[in-house]
Amino acid sequence: MTIYEIIILAIIQGLTEFLPISSSAHLILPAEILGWRNQGLAFDVAVHVGSLLAVMIYFRQDIWRLSLAWFGQGFTRQQSNDSKLAWWVVLGTIPAGLFGFLMKDWIELNARSALVIAITTIVFGLLLWYADAKAKQTRTTDNLTLKDTILIGIAQAIAVIPGTSRSGITMTAGLMLGLNRESAARFSFLLSIPIILAAGLFSALDLLEAKTTVDWQALIYGAGFSFVAAYFCIFLFLSWISRIGMLPFVIYRLILGLVLLYFVFT
Repeated sequence: MTIYEIIILAIIQGLTEFLPISSSAHLILPAEILGWRNQGLAFDVAVHVGSLLAVMIYFRQDIWRLSLAWFGQGFTRQQSNDSKLAWWVVLGTIPAGLFGFLMKDWIELNARSALVIAITTIVFGLLLWYADAKAKQTRTTDNLTLKDTILIGIAQAIAVIPGTSRSGITMTAGLMLGLNRESAARFSFLLSIPIILAAGLFSALDLLEAKTTVDWQALIYGAGFSFVAAYFCIFLFLSWISRIGMLPFVIYRLILGLVLLYFVFT
């Protein structure tokens, strides 16, 4: 890849990993519009590492606090709000991990088409609009229950289907369960940490087995630009989401889905 392609793809990954607009839908556009080749497994691992570092650094205080609470109180009867939230992050990750492990090969063969991504981008965009418009939004992460966590975890598992948007569908589920926008977003971002880590590790293992030549310069640039884009994306999204709501992202998803449908049928 050229340095221009590396920067563009890394920024796309960093931004769309956490915005509710589907990273897979965006990563297919350069190939469809500009004829770029697939960026390859090594680059995919690198940009995910950048995104992971961004979310871990941004939420470093939360991670430290939840970790201390989980190891200190997580295995006792006297659970604090922090130890319970740590458990919810762990338990909410399990459905997506299992579904991703079991369905990975089938998804790769049958669901990575532009048509599937276009449809899921539109359908789950409309669901996000409905949840944002109709939900009560009176709860915070302190009010989450095991049932809520399982439902959000199942929603995250559905995001294995390309075009769904992991952040989008987990925020949708959180809003439908009554979480306010910021709480739904924060829980979605916390849930992203173990799932991105697991996906990155599996991809890295696949990369080691493939024994392909690695362009380290491309990987360093990719991880770096993905990190910067993801960090500022998280910061700005959490700063603005309570005021602007989900409608701008819904409109964007609908336009993006229609653009993809245009390329599918022309």
